[in-house]
Amino acid sequence: MTVKPIIVGAEQVSRYLPKLKGKRVALVVNQTSKVFDEHLVDFLLKKHIDINVIFAPEHGFRGNRDAGEKFASSFDSQTGIPLVSLYGKTRKPSLSIMKQFDVIVFDIQDVGVRFYTYISTMHYMMEAAADAGIEFIVLDRPNPNGSFIDGPVLEKEFRSFVGMHPIPILHGLTVAELAQMIKGEAWLTSKKHLALTVVKVKNYQRDFAYSLPVKPSPNLPNDQAIALYPSLTFFEATPVSIGRGTPFPFQVIGHDKVNLGSFTFTPVSTLGAATKPKLMQVKLQGEDLRHVASQGLNLHYLLAWYQAFAKKGLIFFNSPKFMDKLAGTDKLRKAIISGQSAQQIKQSWQADIDSFRVKRRPYLLYPDIN
Repeated sequence: MTVKPIIVGAEQVSRYLPKLKGKRVALVVNQTSKVFDEHLVDFLLKKHIDINVIFAPEHGFRGNRDAGEKFASSFDSQTGIPLVSLYGKTRKPSLSIMKQFDVIVFDIQDVGVRFYTYISTMHYMMEAAADAGIEFIVLDRPNPNGSFIDGPVLEKEFRSFVGMHPIPILHGLTVAELAQMIKGEAWLTSKKHLALTVVKVKNYQRDFAYSLPVKPSPNLPNDQAIALYPSLTFFEATPVSIGRGTPFPFQVIGHDKVNLGSFTFTPVSTLGAATKPKLMQVKLQGEDLRHVASQGLNLHYLLAWYQAFAKKGLIFFNSPKFMDKLAGTDKLRKAIISGQSAQQIKQSWQADIDSFRVKRRPYLLYPDIN
């Protein structure tokens, strides 16, 4: 059987180019926004599209800024187009800025995990578009974690930029499906109607293995890091390193005083990826997960390291509020501390996941496999 190639939304030019001609266009893009081998910005300029502004999410337009690094608005050095930061003083542009154009195009590769902030940026831009009466176009891309729905559904009191929607950590949706759900479930604060257009991926099913052609952020350099990301991000709220400042971020786990393995590594300052990584210049010991088969949300790593810290009388969750923001609840942290097993913990959120599966059905663009 011949497998047809996946054609992402940006490559289906006839579906969206007519909507941009003669319009003042704003783009929400980064380094992943490719049309075949060309960046969407360059492609549209060759098609004589009037790009008024480029909005840049976390990690910047070129994807070379550290996690959490704030940056100011400027101009793109290659095209001279104004660059407006969505990860600085503002996350949502003012109405005066929005009145400068007629249509917004969102084209960013996501990884299907609730605390990955590109979907929060999309949410705020959808609100701004609704307020200004501007059409919002989402050029869809596959979800590399699209086969999985897992994790606690976010509780509203834990809402933050690393979790804005009442969805599980692994939600199994593409950005276009999520955009439809955000609009359809009335999660936007704007009371005005949003004109939303989505361009779906051709020849795609959510259980297809999809290797990202461009790394989506500095610390997710390959498929293995993306697969481990939902399981290892919780360590950001602990003293334990997950390899920021090494050639293999989100693929190792280590510490200097507690170790669960014999692999050693030393985080160093890495420009554009981890300027001041945790435990910098300290030799750490732990687990090498670069070749471990990993899929979905695996609580084993978190539970094992928590127990190792507890045995030594050391504090593991040294940033409990951040842990709860990542989890979207304080129940996960409390369950781990109380000694619950991974199976017990996962069972606790199953009913919410079942409800979410039903709620998301009207917004699916691709066949449901769950």
